[in-house]
Amino acid sequence: MRPEDVYALTSVGDLRLSPDGQYVAYVVNWIDREANGYRAALWVAPLGGSDEPRQLTSGTRSDSSPRWSPDGRWLAFVSNRDGEDEKAHGELYVLPANGGEARRLTDGKEGVESIAWSPDSGRIAFARRVRDEAHEDEDDLRRPPRRFTRVFHKLDSVGWTGDRRKHVFVVDLEGAERQLTDGDCENDEPAWSADGRRIVFTSMRGERWDVELIAALYELEVDSAGTEPKRLTQPDESAGLASFSADGELIAYVHTPEDGTYPHHSRIAVMRPDGSERRILTASLDRQCSPFPVSRGPVWDGGHIAFGVEDEGNVHLYTVAADGSGEPELLVGGEQAIGYYDLRDGRLVYTATTHTRPAELFAGDGTRMTAVCDDFVAGRELAEVERFTAASADGTEVDAWLVRPPGFDEGKHYPALLTIHGGPFTQYGTGFFDEVQVYAGGGYCVLFSNPRGGSGYSEAWGRAIRGPGGDAGPGWGTVDYEDLMGVVDTALERFPFLDRNRLGVLGGSYGGYMTSWIVGHTKRFKVALSERAVNHLVSAFGSSDVFWIFERQFGGPMWEHVDEWLRMSPATYAREIETPLLIVHSENDLRCNVEQGEHLFTLLRLLGKDVEMLRFPNESHELSRSGSPVHRVLRFEAILEWFGRYLSPNES
Repeated sequence: MRPEDVYALTSVGDLRLSPDGQYVAYVVNWIDREANGYRAALWVAPLGGSDEPRQLTSGTRSDSSPRWSPDGRWLAFVSNRDGEDEKAHGELYVLPANGGEARRLTDGKEGVESIAWSPDSGRIAFARRVRDEAHEDEDDLRRPPRRFTRVFHKLDSVGWTGDRRKHVFVVDLEGAERQLTDGDCENDEPAWSADGRRIVFTSMRGERWDVELIAALYELEVDSAGTEPKRLTQPDESAGLASFSADGELIAYVHTPEDGTYPHHSRIAVMRPDGSERRILTASLDRQCSPFPVSRGPVWDGGHIAFGVEDEGNVHLYTVAADGSGEPELLVGGEQAIGYYDLRDGRLVYTATTHTRPAELFAGDGTRMTAVCDDFVAGRELAEVERFTAASADGTEVDAWLVRPPGFDEGKHYPALLTIHGGPFTQYGTGFFDEVQVYAGGGYCVLFSNPRGGSGYSEAWGRAIRGPGGDAGPGWGTVDYEDLMGVVDTALERFPFLDRNRLGVLGGSYGGYMTSWIVGHTKRFKVALSERAVNHLVSAFGSSDVFWIFERQFGGPMWEHVDEWLRMSPATYAREIETPLLIVHSENDLRCNVEQGEHLFTLLRLLGKDVEMLRFPNESHELSRSGSPVHRVLRFEAILEWFGRYLSPNES
């Protein structure tokens, strides 16, 4: 895979089964190179394979989030097809299931999200941000200043939220729209009760919601104007993605314990519609039950609930009895990452991706139903990936993977790149990853792994780098660093074709942090690239949209542990850095503000070190995943050029 192959990427996205379980509607995603934009269209396929999939929508923009009406007559979806520019927000449309023209139901100033049909198929609930009209003046020199009272007033890839709170709406099929929630709070993910009288939704509200960031489930009567939402879930949990059983007797949802510390596994729970009799169904799994980045939430099928699970680099599907009568059971496993899924009357569909194929649609028996990635896969030689087990300094076993470049020759010596995942409470997986394919295509062997502190393993594994405040633990840059060095040591011992004198290291977000940390603590790497990193924890506490919440992982707030936060900051060790370093950052990154990149760059330049900084305009923290396609290609080209200067990948 070459950098320009980004333009050829395609995949299957969100999906839903029809009410009769005979058809699946799904999204096909691709990139429009000429327009430098992302595109998506709706398709439908029969489950029995009696006919070929057919395209439902077309155009020059993106159609997403297909949702069948319960009576099967309509297919609702979100589209920006009528927008004036490439980044126009999505509105809600309905399309007759038996064919016809799509009809727009909403006309707002912000995008529609989280759509859900009422049981009688007459109305659709959704979430949308609501702007403060005081800031609508198009002339920046006349627009009044924003006044914020909440610390949670901005969000990466979204922008200002303090005067654009998200609320729940309902609209009928004639386009009559009504706002159900209001106030200085955040609301999302509406779900209808079985009788259609109530909506349960996820919300952060209350006096200190903005500093606690604990989501709860609330309910309201849809047709009772002026009633205050009632909280259903408990103070000792975060809750979201509610789903009613068919008989309305239970609500399934994603439950995460709240005890003031982080991280904890998200689990699947059920409760009565009044919030009573909470039952945790997946505690025995000791795995994260809210996979990143795709998490649909619990799906009912009779008396059972299906859900996704992160497991040692894979994402699998499980099912569990809602009455708690049995342990969770594996539904779909294997060396793959499952994304979207739906289940109805025993009929299962899901998307899955492997190391060498982006996401396709599969039936429950594992039969692939789509071929949207055939041209991409057939048109290039993709690198195979090998799993191996590494040993850390204390003997801990760490899952790791090796990628060999296409045309690999066992008799040659290859430069190797160690790439490190973000989070840290995430995992590198067994799905398609354009990063490792591009680096392998550039002539490198690539190493990636799941060190302690990440998800996909036991909760103790994820909490292993908590602290160092109080007695929480050792903190970042401790056993996670040792695990990563153990991966390199094991790989060099096991794979003699790796050139120990031509090693590079890179990563983004927490992976960028670890890269900056590594080059301040070892000189074994010949070159490094730190991207969208947090380099100075103390300043990140106040400049990030949410980094201050990491006090839950670090064992206490910054002001009580300033010395420890500085000790864990890579910038503190700038004088020790001798490895040539490229710092990559996006100028609109609100998660790890661009000042984090500038801080380390300035230090290293003043110290006379070999350092460069690459700044991408108009991009967020998500540049590498969903940024401008042109910028994604330029980023890959810059990365290959940087490592090529020092590692000479074409030499044997």
